[in-house]
Amino acid sequence: MGTRPPDPGRSPDGGPSDGEPPDRGPSATGRVAFTAVTDEPLDVARHEAAVGGPASGAVVTFAGVVRDHDGGRAVRSIEYVGHPSASLVLAEVAAETAAGMTGAAGGPGTGADAVAVSHRLGELAIGDAALVVSVAAAHRQAAFAVASALVDEVKRRLPVWKRQVFADGDEEWVACP
Repeated sequence: MGTRPPDPGRSPDGGPSDGEPPDRGPSATGRVAFTAVTDEPLDVARHEAAVGGPASGAVVTFAGVVRDHDGGRAVRSIEYVGHPSASLVLAEVAAETAAGMTGAAGGPGTGADAVAVSHRLGELAIGDAALVVSVAAAHRQAAFAVASALVDEVKRRLPVWKRQVFADGDEEWVACP
């Protein structure tokens, strides 16, 4: 099992690490509210609160949860194991997403304001959240698009491996980047 980072609420943009959402002043566009790779349960409401603000007309949240089946087989539990670099990779993916939101990455920008993203490690039960992404934007189209792209990029790049344990006792490692 991976180790818990010393401060799972740290933010690559220097935001607070005490669990309180950072200030959402007028310069908050393109902001990473926080990232975390942790063995603690993920708090969906914390993600939403961290990204929302007075300029946000939409907050889109994705929670990837452990389901009770895969490929026609009953699943009992899942274990996620992370490489020691997982926290840094997640922060990098979030920062790149934030840069693209403002157009800093060379494009016109998406119009989204802020992102928060966390991935859980360790043994998870059916219904537990494994990945949570929240995106705030002035309009829903931007929030949905950025949230979807961020989920895809996290799944593509994050060095986290998944072991599925089936109801019959068999297990398999899947989705290894």
